[in-house]
Amino acid sequence: MTEEAPAISVRGLTHSYQNNFWEKRRLALDNLDLTVGRGEIYGFLGANGAGKTTTIKILAGLQRQTGGAAEIFGVPASDMECRRRIGFMPENPYFYEYLTARESLDFYGALCDLPRSARRPRNDELLEFVGLSRAADIRLKEFSKGMRQRLGIAQAIIHRPPLVILDEPMSGLDPVGRRQVRQAILNLHAGGATIFFSSHILSDIEMICHRAALIDKGRLIAGGALAELLDTRELAIEVGGAGLDAESLAGLEAAAKSCIRRDGETLLSFGGWEDAYRAVDLFRTRGRLTLLRTVKESLEDYFMRSTGEPVAEAGRLGEE
Repeated sequence: MTEEAPAISVRGLTHSYQNNFWEKRRLALDNLDLTVGRGEIYGFLGANGAGKTTTIKILAGLQRQTGGAAEIFGVPASDMECRRRIGFMPENPYFYEYLTARESLDFYGALCDLPRSARRPRNDELLEFVGLSRAADIRLKEFSKGMRQRLGIAQAIIHRPPLVILDEPMSGLDPVGRRQVRQAILNLHAGGATIFFSSHILSDIEMICHRAALIDKGRLIAGGALAELLDTRELAIEVGGAGLDAESLAGLEAAAKSCIRRDGETLLSFGGWEDAYRAVDLFRTRGRLTLLRTVKESLEDYFMRSTGEPVAEAGRLGEE
């Protein structure tokens, strides 16, 4: 392991597969290049089937590529020595249902060659770290998905790896569960770990990642700091208010890009400041102004723009 090497280096990574002998081989990864620096939280985003899990399996040494190179701290990912420096959690971690959380971590600690005397304090430390201390002696068949995900993170870091790879760690979680997993990731990073995680939940990547890569159909679309990827121009100006007469409101709606009415209030989106200022003046003088803000490109907008995915227009179902 070289001290100068990045945590992850992927060069020309290619992988093809076939489901049976008669089927033509399909490309899961197509000449993928990727570099993750030490100490980063790096988001790996793409739609389902884009090639995220295949890449992660290769990095974790669970699958061999058909072309290119994948290295962990300067060593081929297939090298057994890499296992000691990787903590890995799959998208749907499997646990023995009749073990408790504490028993599960003790089992995984033994697999990592931790001596018995060290396992108990380490297990207690990890349960506290992921917020499962109170559930330490509950059988896993009683755990919610969010609790299982956090236990999955605990088992992934039981041997204190410098690189933690998580496959869709927040998939299927409710808002509370996602927040708890996000906080666990931030705590790991604060402790000095490099975090590489895949997701199709774009808001989570936008909230905590330093850099991100977008792949589509196995190919790298773009990568870099989020501030560099996103269009920082103002895409729209939103003005909200209430109490306008119907004639004034109709005039504003005619100039707006979109209009939403709810609970007596109106939210208007404008493409330029001239129309937005006119709306602000009308709400201030004839009604009540409740909102004025600019809207810039989100990671979701960027994803749609980069992959060319069409965005369905709301309210069109059944219309001719």
